[in-house]
Formats: sequence, structure tokens, C-alpha cells
Amino acid sequence: MTDSQLIFEIKQGNIDVYSELMRRYQRKILAFVYHMLKSANLELLAEDICSETFYKAFKSLHSFREVDASFSTWLYTIARNTVLSELRKQRSGTLPLEESGVIPVAPLEIAPEQAILRSERVTLVREAINKLPEKQRSALILREYDQLDYQEIADILGQTVSSVKSLLFRARSSVKIQLEPYFSEPVYKEIEGMSSR
Repeated sequence: MTDSQLIFEIKQGNIDVYSELMRRYQRKILAFVYHMLKSANLELLAEDICSETFYKAFKSLHSFREVDASFSTWLYTIARNTVLSELRKQRSGTLPLEESGVIPVAPLEIAPEQAILRSERVTLVREAINKLPEKQRSALILREYDQLDYQEIADILGQTVSSVKSLLFRARSSVKIQLEPYFSEPVYKEIEGMSSR
């Protein structure tokens, strides 16, 4: 069944098929939410935010109109707004890390030297991405991690395609400038799969 058929079924009262929609998008939405929260060291809230996104989508499904956007675009928009709302909430009541319930998780090790080098590189790239303005960061995450096309990103961010291309250009340039002191060659491309697409 297509997304449209599933949504039609749900609107007709067959709410059991909503689990199929969740199954299709849960991994992508969770990854997107995780990367958005990473900038505030709140990635442990990713599963809760992801669940909240699907709950909000289910509650609002009756108002979803496919002529306005695809289901996936609509879902990413809900996820982004939910993350931004959580970040605003966290900023207004900033708690020390030990009181926030966020417990840093150590990465799994492969070969100690390689793991340390890779971890340092990945950390540098993520820190560079986390320093970007919110729209640039969102556009870069949606493009590089979620592999969405320009039109989908434009719909999610409420921008034009040319604005998205501009956001991505500025985001990539900023990340590259931030990483130049650390790498004599463009290692960041191989690390995060970043390209000039």
C-alpha cells in the first residue's frame, strides 16, 4: 500500500494501519531528530521526541492534505517543529548536565587507535555542524544524513529551492572553513559523506 492508501484507510477508521506508516518512517525521523538534538547535547531525548512526532502526526492526520505536501515532508516538518519547541523549553529552563537526565554515552570501540582518530574527526565535524545557524543545520542534516531532495527540504523548512541551495552552500562553506585548521585534505567529505550535491 502507498502512503496515500494507508492514510485513506486511517481516515476511514482503520487506525491499525498507522503502525505501518510508523514502521516506514521511524528510522529516518529518529535519525533526523537525533542530529537536530545533538547540537544541544540532548540526543538521549531523540526517542521521546520521535514518539511525540508520530503522536502529533496521528492526532492531526485528519487535517493532512496531500495537495499541500507529501506525508514524509509533513512528518519531517512536525519533527522539526517538535525539536525546536523542545530546544526552546530547554533553553528557558537550563539545567546542569547532571540534573538534565542526559547521560553521555561512550562510543563502541573497534581498534583503539582507529576508533580514537575516527571519533575525533567525527566529533570535529559534528561540532562544526552544531555551530551552524538552525536553518543551515537543518538543511544540511536533511540533505546529507536523510538524503532528501531540494524540493522536500524547501517544503520542510518553508523556503524556496534556491534558498535551500544557498543555505546548503553557506553551511558547507562554514563547515569547511571550521575544519581547515584540523585537516590538510578534505577528510570531512569521507567522514560524513558530505558532498557538493
